[in-house]
Amino acid sequence: MPTEKSLDRFILDANVLLYEPDCIYAYPDAHVVIPISVIEEIDHFKKEFNEIGRNARLMSQILDKVRMRGSLTEGIKLENGGLLSVFIVEERTIHLPAFVNMNKNSNRVLAATMLIHQKYPRQTVLVTNDTNLRVRVSALGIKVTAYEEKLPNLEKFYEGIVTRRVNDDEFESVVQSGELKVPGSEYHANQNVLLQSSESDQNRVCRYHLEKGKLGLIEHYPDGIWGIRARNREQEIALDLLMDESIHIVILAGKAGTGKTLLALAVALELMLSANQYQKILVSRPIFPMGRDMGYLPGDIEKKMEPWMQPIFDNLEFLSTNHSSPGSKTGGYQRLLDMGLVELEPLTYIRGRSIPHRFMIVDEAQNLTPHEIKTIVTRVGTGTKLVLTGDPYQIDNPYVDAGSNGLSHVIEKFQNYSLSGHVNLIHGVRSKLAELASNVL
Repeated sequence: MPTEKSLDRFILDANVLLYEPDCIYAYPDAHVVIPISVIEEIDHFKKEFNEIGRNARLMSQILDKVRMRGSLTEGIKLENGGLLSVFIVEERTIHLPAFVNMNKNSNRVLAATMLIHQKYPRQTVLVTNDTNLRVRVSALGIKVTAYEEKLPNLEKFYEGIVTRRVNDDEFESVVQSGELKVPGSEYHANQNVLLQSSESDQNRVCRYHLEKGKLGLIEHYPDGIWGIRARNREQEIALDLLMDESIHIVILAGKAGTGKTLLALAVALELMLSANQYQKILVSRPIFPMGRDMGYLPGDIEKKMEPWMQPIFDNLEFLSTNHSSPGSKTGGYQRLLDMGLVELEPLTYIRGRSIPHRFMIVDEAQNLTPHEIKTIVTRVGTGTKLVLTGDPYQIDNPYVDAGSNGLSHVIEKFQNYSLSGHVNLIHGVRSKLAELASNVL
């Protein structure tokens, strides 16, 4: 059994505790250290009415319960076998260059890390999501790491589609029967497979049906959905997933201009107005940061949300006025809003709700944390389909990155469940200029 002196020491930064308050339990059989300056920093966020404020309050409650069991200065034993302590830095012990501003919270954490590292050089690890601080600490020869749930490298993250080469007989069998029996463990639920004939240049896209243990040809919509026709293979897959009522959550990832939001809205209008499958369309996007008070904007909720929802309005207007759309004479998107068929929902007020019989779209979901995504998904009621759209590489939230945001989180966590489907859209369709800018800028 390791002694207290032999334990690894993980120093937690404020951004880690504000991201995941339970992170003190993430290091079993180790010594978790929180610098006193970090607790002071967290205190500044406690009165905010957003996710950061909630986590700050929760973190304070967790520490308050733990400190009742002993001395935080000396260290308190945790249930997972670890030890938790609060480290107080005395100014006379700090030896940093004069140009280092000790009024900055990150430099206080740096000072605490250096002092602990001097005593335990092989066992000290700073855990921070501050990229600049990680660079500085590493330059001092101290171990440092980011805190995030271990997701795959997003250069190779789950894209929802793979390629499989088959012989000509198998390919013809799929074309004729529409399906192909495959081993159960070979694919994820609703994973799409591009079948390529090894003897010709023909190919077909199938989707793996987990319950049947078979690949089945995806549905094609040559006449389009609400006037929108798929313009590439990934969009065909997206329409197939969106139109399948057995799939309750669809994740559309991809760079700007790939048609994520437009496809989702087109299917929503088709299924609500033509198929009467849903009562209303509910649309939301994070008002960054999620939960931010919108009181500085005049008017009611709809008026306050207009600036944030303009991209949604642009897509709805296009779908309402497109000459090939069934709704081209409906009078534009404003009529849909006036009739209550399209609702705009601030994510601020979604906690505690139950949302049944809606086609629900959450745009720009990459700016949400995993906890926020969980809050949204657990609001889904009977008969509701949820569509999450976003680009994991285009993040505005400083508390998450490409590997720790809610969109990437749900993509990886849901890939083995038949209620979920995902595709990564690659090709830009907005315009040649938009595609060029997305690729080279």
